[in-house]
Formats: sequence, C-alpha cells, structure tokens
Amino acid sequence: MATDLEIARAATLEPIETIAWKLGISSHELFPMGKGMAKITWEALSERFSRPQGSLVLVTSVNPTPFGEGKTVTTIGLTQALCAIGQSATCVIREPSMGPVFGIKGGAAGGGQSQVLPMEEINLHFTGDLHAVTSAHNLLSALLDNHIKHGNACKLDPTRIFWPRVIDMNDRALRNVTIGLGGPANGHPRQDRFDITAASEVMAILVLAKDYADLRTRLGNIVIGQSIEGNPVKAEEIEAAGAMALLLRNAFLPNLVQTLEGNPAFIHGGPFANIAHGNSSIIADRLALGAADIVVTEAGFGSDMGAEKFMHIKAANSGKAPDCVVMNVTVRSMKLHGGAFGSRGGYRPSQEELDAENIDAVVRGAQGNLDRHIRNMAGFGMPVIVSINRFAADTDGELEALAAAARVSGAHAVTLTEVHAKGGEGGEPLAKAVVSAIQDHVAAGRPFTPLFVNDAPIMDKVNGIAQRIYKADGVMVENKAKKQLATIESWGYGHLPVCMAKTQYSFSHDAGQLGAPVGFTIPVREFRLNAGAGFIVAVLGNMMTMPGLPKRPAAADMDMDENGQLTGVFG
Repeated sequence: MATDLEIARAATLEPIETIAWKLGISSHELFPMGKGMAKITWEALSERFSRPQGSLVLVTSVNPTPFGEGKTVTTIGLTQALCAIGQSATCVIREPSMGPVFGIKGGAAGGGQSQVLPMEEINLHFTGDLHAVTSAHNLLSALLDNHIKHGNACKLDPTRIFWPRVIDMNDRALRNVTIGLGGPANGHPRQDRFDITAASEVMAILVLAKDYADLRTRLGNIVIGQSIEGNPVKAEEIEAAGAMALLLRNAFLPNLVQTLEGNPAFIHGGPFANIAHGNSSIIADRLALGAADIVVTEAGFGSDMGAEKFMHIKAANSGKAPDCVVMNVTVRSMKLHGGAFGSRGGYRPSQEELDAENIDAVVRGAQGNLDRHIRNMAGFGMPVIVSINRFAADTDGELEALAAAARVSGAHAVTLTEVHAKGGEGGEPLAKAVVSAIQDHVAAGRPFTPLFVNDAPIMDKVNGIAQRIYKADGVMVENKAKKQLATIESWGYGHLPVCMAKTQYSFSHDAGQLGAPVGFTIPVREFRLNAGAGFIVAVLGNMMTMPGLPKRPAAADMDMDENGQLTGVFG
C-alpha cells in the first residue's frame, strides 16, 4: 500500500489559478506563494464578505487517541465527496504546527486519498504564517523588556508580567526560564516562560479578527502585565501594536490550495484546541462561504475541546453557527474508551492489539464516550451525523455494533466513510447525509442554543462547560487562580468567553479517565487574560501550554536525500 507521501508525489497539481476559478476567484485576485499555493488578496476578500453566505459544516470527533481518528482526512474527503455529487463545496482547515509535525503526528494535511496538496510544503513552513505569528509575538516580548530597561514609563511590575515568549516547536526545557542575566546591559532579570506558537494570543487574534482594522485594535488591546499601581498595561501603551500588525499583514490573508481530486481548499490559522480555541480563521470561513454553497471546517481534538469552543468563542465572534455537525469516530477509538487497552488515555497499543476483534469493548466505548459527544453536540440545536471512519482491520460485527449504538444515542444519520482508501467516492454516503441534514436545519430556522449568554459571569461559564459538557460534579478553583480571576474581573473583563485548557484524551482533566467519566471535580489551576483575543483561558489540572516531545519523535524518521527530497515517514 502506497504511503501518504508517495500518493501526494504521484498526484498532478492543477494550476492554482484553475483551482481559484472553480470558486469564481480570478488570477489577479491571487497572491502566489509557490507552486500550488496562493493567498487571496485583501481586495478580493473584502468584496466577498458582503455576498450571501453558504452553509457551514463542522467536523469534530470523539476524544482522540494517540493513533489518530482521521478527522482531517474526513474533512477533506467529505469536501471531495460533496463536489463529486455535484455540490459547490470547499473546506477550511488549520495550518500545521512544527511541534506536532516533528512530535507525534508527523503531518497534518490529511492522508491516503484524502489529502491537501502540496503536502510537503503545507507540513513544512507552508506560507510562513506561523513564523509571522511567532515574530509578531516575540516582537512584543522584546519591546516589553526594552520598555522596562529604558525608564519603564508605564510602571510595569517586573514580577507581574503576563506576556510570555513563543516558539513553534515542542520544547519542554523552555517552559520556565530566567532572562536578563549577565548584568544591566542585558536587561532586567526576571522569570519568564515559552508557550508554543499555536497557543499564542497573537494566533488567536489572527483567526478571530474580522478585518485589518479589527486585527490592529485587538493587538493593541493585549494586556501584557500589571503596573505597580495594579492597573493593566496594554501593548498599545508601549507602542508595539502597529509594528506587530505589519508583521501579520500577509499572514492575515487566507491560503488557497487543492485536494487530491482538484477541489479548492483553504488553510488558515493554527490554534491548538487543548490550549487555545482550536479553529481556523473567521475571514477564511467568510471568504469560503461567499464562494461556495457548502463549507466544511474542522475543530481540533474532540467535541469537548474544539467544537465546544467553536460554539462559544468562534461563533460568538463570527455570528455564524454550523448547519450540521459531523462526529468522526473509529472502531479502535471505541475499543480504547471501552477498556480494551487499559485505562491510560495516552497509551499507544500495538498493531496486533488494534486489529483484534473486540465487539464488547466497541459497544462499551460507544455507549459511553460516543453517546456523550453526540448528545452534547445535539444540545446546541443542530443535527449530528456520525461518520464511522473505516480502517482495514475493522470487522463487520464491530462496525454494525458501533452504528447501532450511534443511532440509539440520537444521531441524525450514521454513515460508513472510506475516504482514506477511496477519496471522494468513499465519502458519498456521508455527503448525501450532510446535504439532507443541512436542508432539514435550514427548514427548521437554523436553531442554535449556546449553553449560556455571552455576558454571563466567568465562573458561570466555567461551571457550565464543566458540568454540562464534561459532566463533572463541579470545579475547584485554586487560590492562585481565585486571585487572578478577581484581578481580571476588577479590570472589567468578567464578561468574556472562557477557553478551557485541558487534556484532549478525556472528558475530565485526567487523561487516564477514559470513556464517559462521572463523579470528578475539575481543578482550575490558573486564569490567563487574553484581552486582545477576547477570552479568558482557564488552565485545568496539569495542562501545559508548551508541549514536550515523545520518547521517539516523528522527526527521528525524517530525512533528506542528495536531491533535497524528503524521505521517511510523513503521515
């Protein structure tokens, strides 16, 4: 069987101008960024914002497993399938981060016959957007420390600096650092930390901003620290926002690429869903929705992560809720959540363990984990379609048991999806179910019911998500977090949405609690104010905003030959 890399290299790229034409975008509206890649000019973007908007489909999943469930594969494959049955469709997905690419995932451009191209370039640097975010973020860090050294006119308290540094790599050694050592010429010594770029507030701003003016305003509203008088100090006050905006000028423009079957696809923004809000950009959605009848997008990790944040953060900013939710699930994920491989969420079973038939474990996983995900998403008011992403080792008995359980849980439809092996053809049942569900939702008046009103108090939102999405008994706020929240509220930010940062492997804060855990309390370790992005980050349990590399990173299997061609695993 051909590898993802071999499939991608065998494909013939259509000219990017041809891909753009399929969406009614002319060649003069493109900003070429290399072979098969282009950004869309601002003039073309702004002109399409006022057009009638199509329907949005949100692809999410059950709690993920280390061996992957193929959510991006499903997103791309569904787009190909919709086009194959005659629909005007495109997709909007997130950009890969170097951290996961060289860490566990090894790539984030789909797989098999459902990929976006050029796959190698997309996974390695792409159009430089994440590097621009890194540079803009660290420019603010540099200007902040320079401000303190040269008089500190804003009276920043060096012990109460909130703004970290970032790097687009998994590097646990940078989680806690000391800077400014070596004497006065090197600045004021203080403790600092690094986050991964995908967790940067600048990244969140990039994907939530509605236009250039909004981007510039949000950057200026970033709260970088506290003054010695106890007041918030913003990026605008140290004259940083304008230069940051310049570094993001091109990164703010969405990227156009193509699927293996020559369908248009947008890739823009890359926030993680476990430590950020986990969705692609609002402007890419708006562009796509103005150019196609159906737009497929994905939210990171399980529905308790990216999809919940889509409903309460992204939709609140964009004003656009989904018309349909696709719940991606696999037999092997249900085996794990049904206890077939022990009780540890991060465990990577052998191929023999994965392939062994275990209908009982599939049923237990589906009646617990899948059931909760379906009911949670249905509670927001839109139809939920369960897409069973088929793997070669799945048995008929396992697939039938999983489908039956999904129907009992209230799925609007259940389909068997084979887009990895068959491309668009393997996703046609899913595509037809999606079209039907969209029609039903539109006919019903497009109901959408968030868990709470936008201006509800912070703790109401934290408790609402913990109890209604995670099914926790409640939350326990640590003393440090209580003080942080009191400060945030005293500054007038107590109405903002909440972005929960927790493990992706469980509904709880503990990766070891698989399935559908109950009887637990969520510990809130820290509150972080992202005033520019417009939300509060609640850090739960031992969640880290700088990931670490696994014992054997994906990078260990990557190399380059004498002709500069990538070799090794990239899948």
